[in-house]
Amino acid sequence: MTEPVLYEERDDIAIITLNRPHKRNALNEAVIQGLADGIDAATKSADVAAIVLRGADGTLTAGYDLGATVEEPDYVGWTTPYGAKGPKPREGAWDPVRDYQFMHNNVRRFMKVWECPKPVLGEVSGWAVGGATDLVLCCDQLYMASDAHIGYAPSRVFGTPTTMMWIYRLGLEHAKQFLLTGRAIDADTAFRIGLVAHVVKPEDLAATIEADAQRFRHIPANQLALNKMLINQAFENMGLRTSQMMGTFFDGVTRHTEEALLWAEDLEERGVRDVVADRDRPWQDYGQRPKH
Repeated sequence: MTEPVLYEERDDIAIITLNRPHKRNALNEAVIQGLADGIDAATKSADVAAIVLRGADGTLTAGYDLGATVEEPDYVGWTTPYGAKGPKPREGAWDPVRDYQFMHNNVRRFMKVWECPKPVLGEVSGWAVGGATDLVLCCDQLYMASDAHIGYAPSRVFGTPTTMMWIYRLGLEHAKQFLLTGRAIDADTAFRIGLVAHVVKPEDLAATIEADAQRFRHIPANQLALNKMLINQAFENMGLRTSQMMGTFFDGVTRHTEEALLWAEDLEERGVRDVVADRDRPWQDYGQRPKH
């Protein structure tokens, strides 16, 4: 089996590549942990001035793998992930704290990108959908292919953003425009509203982002770290961590409403492709864009 995340150091940069191309680099435990390990390795390396985050085979990531199964714990002497003993949950029961701890563990690992003292440049190619945005919006700058799309489709059912970077990167009007609808955002729109720093032709994207990442070697590492810390702290002072706590908790709530449970049952019965197509058809985006 191939590694779910590839890590490479060359020319004064680290390149972290999400590597599940057969699943459009969908996020699962191995991918999320591999990302966190890559950020840790790049942070510790004296040879790395900046980091590039990308996806294999022309797509950043399609978000969380809805088809993935989560192994249930052994309920003999069952304990919660937060170290408290408890009874075996009855079928269909939802433990909000257990859910929060599980999702918060993902948030903590995504936020390694935000907390890394070195610049992290995100390469948005193909699609960055749903949980993909929880990750990639933690990057310091985003470079987007001119034919790529980004968006939080789970706004329509089954989710809220957990890292909740949308409001801090976009401001009120555009955050509501795209979070209340879940609409897909094309590259031109993303640049116009300030969601991404650069839009590049697909064939030039990798070379452009790597060249810009390499330029950071000409700035002292402590200077980069202090400036990044100062900028980040301004957003932390505006309540970023509180927003993330609420977003992560609300994400669990939205996955356990009656509508969400019916939607999940539909996923099992008809499959991800058909159910997601029904979700997006009224909005004519993502996989339901009109073909010209």
